Amino acid sequence: MTTSPVTSSTARSVPDTVTHLRTTFRSGRTRPVAWRVQQLEAIERMLAEREQDFVDALAADLGRPSVDAWLADLAPVMGEAKYARKKLQKWTRPTRVAVPLSVQPAKAWYQYEPLGVVLIIGPWNYPVHLILAPLVAAIAAGNCAVLKPSEHTPTVSATINRLVHEYLDPEAVAVVEGAADVTQLLLDQAVDHCFFTGGPEIAKLVMASAAKHLTPVTLELGGKSPTIVAADANVRVAARRVAWAKMLNSGQTCVAPDYVLVDRTVRDEFVRELRAASTTFAGSADATLPIVSPRHAARLQGLVESAGTPAVQGGRIDATGKRAELTVLLDPGSDSDVMREEIFGPVLPIVTVDSLDDAIAHVQQGPKPLAVYLFSESRENEQRVLAEISNGGTVVNHLMYHLLVPGLPFGGVGNSGMGAYHGEWGFQALSHRKAVLRKPTRPDPSVAYPPYTRIKKLVMRALF
Repeated sequence: MTTSPVTSSTARSVPDTVTHLRTTFRSGRTRPVAWRVQQLEAIERMLAEREQDFVDALAADLGRPSVDAWLADLAPVMGEAKYARKKLQKWTRPTRVAVPLSVQPAKAWYQYEPLGVVLIIGPWNYPVHLILAPLVAAIAAGNCAVLKPSEHTPTVSATINRLVHEYLDPEAVAVVEGAADVTQLLLDQAVDHCFFTGGPEIAKLVMASAAKHLTPVTLELGGKSPTIVAADANVRVAARRVAWAKMLNSGQTCVAPDYVLVDRTVRDEFVRELRAASTTFAGSADATLPIVSPRHAARLQGLVESAGTPAVQGGRIDATGKRAELTVLLDPGSDSDVMREEIFGPVLPIVTVDSLDDAIAHVQQGPKPLAVYLFSESRENEQRVLAEISNGGTVVNHLMYHLLVPGLPFGGVGNSGMGAYHGEWGFQALSHRKAVLRKPTRPDPSVAYPPYTRIKKLVMRALF
């Protein structure tokens, strides 16, 4: 079946775009494993051949250094695409299951089928990674996809639009640029799945719009992800790794350490090592980091001013210039905005605790976080944190690296998200697991049919 290619869409052509993708999907074009592998290879080729295009776009919109652009946006997607391509044949195989005596003779299995048209709504903080990684899952599952990049990173959005249509099947993958009204119009098309990455408040609106059409959703959100530094931690390593994670993309990361709970016995050493590490990483003690917009910088400034405690490091935020120092706050008020809201920037509260019990209790009192990070040399401490704190994912003695393991599910719980992806988990999330049972026409025993005599009932009770 031949259809005309989908091109860049405006709000006025959104219904036509989704209709076209549905037509492509119904033609069976995206179902063969060969097509999926070809598209995954095209994503890899696009990232390799046009790396500089993406790097330039990320620098223009976010001021991101080229190394960070590669590390945080491009390399993870490349890894996802390669992993999915190599595993796809295995994932798509039907899986046999046992058949109970009451159903025999029969064969039973389940198999995965694509959902149809998947809507992927990307965020501004990692505008390449967090729209193309879900696309890997959508393609691996055999779906058509419509991508809605963030309007807050317009250069990246335009680059994605141009390159996706250059490298990928234009009859199966569309890019729609625009703001919230375009997102709403896309959701009004009753797509087969919506994949959203962003904040909880916008996620509630997305989920409400999706609910009108019973559209299933995957919500990758954020929250206040804590780092716990126990008394037995390697403090220097902990400080270096926290500084690195908080400074990457200026702390504008859903799994960045939002605040640190530090045992009192090592707190001063941790603060000292954190200051030394961040100065080394930034190149000077007064270096500033880029912030996405004046509005977001002003919000961070408000969080710092309302903390009720002076900064022990940094503190300078230039809202107009969209720059901020790594700002460390020691023991801010528990009711302050900086301890209640997700920070999403280079502001790091440090909270002193007297024990691991206190740290665990502190985390338990709030919404379930997307990530929890523990620095400790004790397996007992590790097991306690795993058992007593409910969260999306946990990393012991480092931060954020679980994102780079395709075999691990990535997702939140409660306020930090719904559903998971990466690797096979993304393939499953964007597939329907169909149950299949095949029975022969013989034997066809009369005991299965009425009228049900006393003997038939006894036989049926024995079988069932």
